Amino acid sequence: MSFNQEDYKGYRSPTLDLLQAQEAPVWSEVTLYTTRGEFSGLILPRSETADADHIVLKLVTGYNIGIRHDTVERISVEGRKVANYQIPEKEFPHDPKKPRVKLFGTGGTIASRLDYRTGAVIPAFSPGELYGSVPELADICNMETEKLYGVFSENMGPDQWMGCARAIAEEIEKGVAGIVVGHGTDTMHHTAAALSFMLQDSPVPIVMVGSQRSSDRPSSDAAINLINSTRTAATSDIAEVMVCMFGPTSDKYGLLHRGTRVRKMHSSYRSTFRTLSDIPLGKIDDEGVTPFRSDYNKRRPDNEIKLNAVFDDRVSLVYYYPSMKPDIIDSLVENGYKGIVIAGTGLGHVNKPLYPALDRARKAGVHIYMTVQTMWGYVQMYVYETGREIMSLGVVPASNMLPEVAYVKLGWALGQSHDYDEVKRIMLTPINGETTEREPHNGYLLFQGGIPEVDEFISSHWK
Repeated sequence: MSFNQEDYKGYRSPTLDLLQAQEAPVWSEVTLYTTRGEFSGLILPRSETADADHIVLKLVTGYNIGIRHDTVERISVEGRKVANYQIPEKEFPHDPKKPRVKLFGTGGTIASRLDYRTGAVIPAFSPGELYGSVPELADICNMETEKLYGVFSENMGPDQWMGCARAIAEEIEKGVAGIVVGHGTDTMHHTAAALSFMLQDSPVPIVMVGSQRSSDRPSSDAAINLINSTRTAATSDIAEVMVCMFGPTSDKYGLLHRGTRVRKMHSSYRSTFRTLSDIPLGKIDDEGVTPFRSDYNKRRPDNEIKLNAVFDDRVSLVYYYPSMKPDIIDSLVENGYKGIVIAGTGLGHVNKPLYPALDRARKAGVHIYMTVQTMWGYVQMYVYETGREIMSLGVVPASNMLPEVAYVKLGWALGQSHDYDEVKRIMLTPINGETTEREPHNGYLLFQGGIPEVDEFISSHWK
């Protein structure tokens, strides 16, 4: 058997020398006999930025491993299978009895495939291709799809937030039964907050959804999250901006998190999103939506929505740390920033060396708001002298608003006015649960592993 150089694209010596000597090109189904045992799978193209010492093998489990060339004693080639990772777009079937749902695609892992040339997950699905991947969606609704953006969520920002808000409002005014927004998970909570402010009093659900693992992985959460979010958009009575993702680590149900009280809490867990200082709006499974509370915006038969898609991006979120220097604040002022949100320590504190810089910022017309970096709990700046001193410098406490939500709301407020009193009124007037009068008794639950009673509880529930 002979192969040309193109068969080994992406590999370099000495790994290339081994594969050529064993006549094992990329996409060969092989068994590698190594000093560490036998490994069977498919030889994949290598990332162009990877080292030259490893063979990349996709195991039968669907996961990839790298095997050092100098541990390989022999390669048995059993066949060849060039993988096709493209799913053709399919026209969504229409049933006049089913509700109409609009799916907007922005990119992210839920609409991704793995690019083996670079080793990166890249946006590759158009929204129409999602039906080809998850045909169960047709059992729920008549789905229309539109690709707004094709970016990872770190590249989503105010321009995309405003564009997304306008597109959603336009569809709602046309009478759609619900909206689904496919989005990368890393900054989904920022976009959820932005849409919660830019789109108010919605008559239908607006459901944001993503996945932690790309669709070509056996443990992908993409399909179940899409099904759950679509069912929510089509049938739920909860007409708010929500994030719909895994509830437990299993796929038993998804949770519906209010867009202003949710945060991504783990870099890779599928159950990464969590409602902070409150409880979720409800859950979603095959039986439909089960609300956990009654104080939500209800679905209405009309198609009216308040659209206020504005944002001033001259806003910064500053995470305070011990010994922070005043030049951090001064540099923001000098560079034209008009708003600063501080994630302070404890009840909302920073060190005294920052005081002169905060005073200079106030005199320059910069709006400064204090949140807490503890995530749970309230800013309480009247308790200690430090807090009272900071307030005297013009820093406004933002109750229990999450730092990222305060950042988004301040940019949205400054998009409407730069008047100090008006911005303060907007910031401190609750719109959709971004601040609450109190935390519920079960709004702060944080298990700590290793504690006997927690381990006992986990062992009785872990599957």
